[in-house]
Amino acid sequence: MKNEYLLLTPGPLSTSEGVREAMLKDWCTWDDDYNKDIVEVIRTKLVRLATKKDGYTSVLMQGSGTASVEATIGSAIGKDGKLLVVDNGAYGARIAQIAEYLNIPCHVVSPGETSQPHLNEVETALASDPTITHVAIVHCETTTGMLNPIADFASVAKTHGKVVILDAMSSFGGIPMDIAELGIDFMISSANKCIQGVPGFGFVIAKQSELEKCKGQARSLSLDLYDQWHCMEVNHGKWRFTSPTHTVRAFYQALLELEQEGGVEARHQRYQTNQKTLVAGMRSLGFEPLLNDELHSPVITSFYSPTHSDYQFKTFYVRLKEQGFVIYPGKVSNADCFRIGNIGEVYPVDIERLIGAVKNAMYWQNQPDQKLAS
Repeated sequence: MKNEYLLLTPGPLSTSEGVREAMLKDWCTWDDDYNKDIVEVIRTKLVRLATKKDGYTSVLMQGSGTASVEATIGSAIGKDGKLLVVDNGAYGARIAQIAEYLNIPCHVVSPGETSQPHLNEVETALASDPTITHVAIVHCETTTGMLNPIADFASVAKTHGKVVILDAMSSFGGIPMDIAELGIDFMISSANKCIQGVPGFGFVIAKQSELEKCKGQARSLSLDLYDQWHCMEVNHGKWRFTSPTHTVRAFYQALLELEQEGGVEARHQRYQTNQKTLVAGMRSLGFEPLLNDELHSPVITSFYSPTHSDYQFKTFYVRLKEQGFVIYPGKVSNADCFRIGNIGEVYPVDIERLIGAVKNAMYWQNQPDQKLAS
């Protein structure tokens, strides 16, 4: 079954026919052909994607990516711990909100949504507050599409002896990285992002020695990261609670397709080509990106909305959807924007077709006070 439209979003995203077809079979969660041949293989492949070095392990968690973030924050930080969060968008802010809900002391470095965080501000906070034990940062902040300089921040955190937590929700599998070389202790992502699976679970790739320290620290039963990992280790892939079987099998297929494409480097190249084609095409129609080009990730791009009085995002959205494309509304607090993603089963030729569709959808054109973007 083919989709009527292409999802140009940061996930859930457009998946391949092979990934969708993988969900057409039921699985028994007690059987080895599910636990050993699918779940355990996924766990091994994830670690290999994340680093070439030993000492890392992976654990799958039911729910959204945010559930895996909350599991990590709530399990990794002990009762005497304190978190420093780098917040330059909705997802950094969400980590701080999780800490607040869990009554974990938290210091927030917040430079604003359209600015990269200042390294010296983080360094000053770490030097002046020895009670900080953990540092968390978002890699690709899809609020704007910004890619944060995680290597610099992880290096500073490690210089001060802190545990580093990376939210790589919208980058892992689509942007090359080696988390051991970066000094990342916990890296969190989700099935329905750059690996191009479907929603249903997230996962954490962690330094095993740090994960083992989480024993007995969780602030939630269902989000106990250590207990979930221990259950999978002892029982060869068995989940503590109901496993999202169809999603898991689809993810297994998505990992195979990532390998067939040429791995993370090849996928990153495709995403970059998509993004550059998108920006060039949108600029040719008069649209301007929110961020400077050097700040963009290859995942999603924010564009200023037209300032014409007749422009309404909903109307623009519907006209694009009628032509087979779904875009995202803006999420920036102080600018009127919309967002277009270029990950998933999306290729440069699709982006070229999108540019034609955008041109056809510009219903406010040829009006007397027509002015496109600020």
